[in-house]
Amino acid sequence: MTSMFGMTRPPVGFGPGSQPEAGEEGLAYLPMPSGMRTYHPHTPEITDPVRAAAARVLLERMRDALARWTAGEEIRIPVDRLDTPALGLIDEALGEGEVSVLVERSGDRMEIQEAALAGVWRVRAFDAGDPAPRETVLVGTFPRVALNRAFPATTPATPAAEPPPGLMNGLPILTELLDRSAEWVRGDAVHAVNFSLLPHTPEDLAFIENRLGVGATTILSRGYGNCRVTATATANVWWVRYYNSVDTLILNTVEISEIPAVVCAAPEDIADSAERLSEILDAIGGGAPS
Repeated sequence: MTSMFGMTRPPVGFGPGSQPEAGEEGLAYLPMPSGMRTYHPHTPEITDPVRAAAARVLLERMRDALARWTAGEEIRIPVDRLDTPALGLIDEALGEGEVSVLVERSGDRMEIQEAALAGVWRVRAFDAGDPAPRETVLVGTFPRVALNRAFPATTPATPAAEPPPGLMNGLPILTELLDRSAEWVRGDAVHAVNFSLLPHTPEDLAFIENRLGVGATTILSRGYGNCRVTATATANVWWVRYYNSVDTLILNTVEISEIPAVVCAAPEDIADSAERLSEILDAIGGGAPS
């Protein structure tokens, strides 16, 4: 006899015996990021009051810059005149944050490290033939110098060639990216292509990477897992790749923007850094010499 719902038999796959036994292999999930970095304040050990006073002057300038910073601004603080012991105290007080940047172009090299205080960036510039770096501290969301050098002045011309075999979506994706890059101006919304969700072949990826080229700026953000951001040789086009804690790629995107937001310090974090640096200065004690 048919029931009121038109069912004459129970549905298959339900009821006792339909689920795996406790000892059987369960669903396999991709490992997600773990080991999130957190802020831990560190007060440097003071052994030389004179050098500590010199370091404190610089830290106070950084604290004041953080406190008065406004959106879109970048404040530059030279530190070349400090000696090595005073710089050591600065290193201890600032620590290392999540974001590291490497810029290499025309024989010059620039290493940038965000401090544990978000929005404070240590910049070391190595000129070709000069072993001693020039050091600067920048206060802002992201160092402009790394953006100004990220892409070549003109996009290199790519010789016409037959598309390689194995392409599926490579040509239309590349056309979309090149068109968006040519049209993009500062203030436009971010445009992203997510290869983790888009059907594609390994040949598609290799073809697009080759045509976009390689720029000068590489960024690593070590927060919840790792995020690696690489400038291409095509203006405002960035590869953004997220890895979990065992270095497995979990998200692969191309983004057209001034700079991917994942590597930038947020305005509220910069305001918080001003408070944290004030606490460090209070713990160090001893005002600047009169």
